[in-house]
Amino acid sequence: MLSSLDVALGDTLKTQGIGGAALLDAVTGLSYGELGDVSGSQDACDIADIARTRLHQAGAEGDLESVIVTTATRHLVTLQVERTGDPLLLCATVDRDRTNITWALRDLAQHADDLLR
Repeated sequence: MLSSLDVALGDTLKTQGIGGAALLDAVTGLSYGELGDVSGSQDACDIADIARTRLHQAGAEGDLESVIVTTATRHLVTLQVERTGDPLLLCATVDRDRTNITWALRDLAQHADDLLR
């Protein structure tokens, strides 16, 4: 039987061009669930922490919402999912040739909201 997290991650993969999704603990990097190609997600916590730290050092205010790392073939998207306790990170591998990143980000934000319902 599939858990509700597996179903939610599966729904994420229904967005055109998204080849993988993972839900990680933002502090420890512990994976709560993975589906598809999530090869870039193992470094997502470190990348998000570096971005958050550097932005705050530069005087930026507020919480980190997302980090997008772009390679020649894909985007590695990391969205922070707020919850009680430590935040979570929704990480997704997005194919550059098959996906409009703006639409993918919109869909991923909706999927992030759905993960905790």
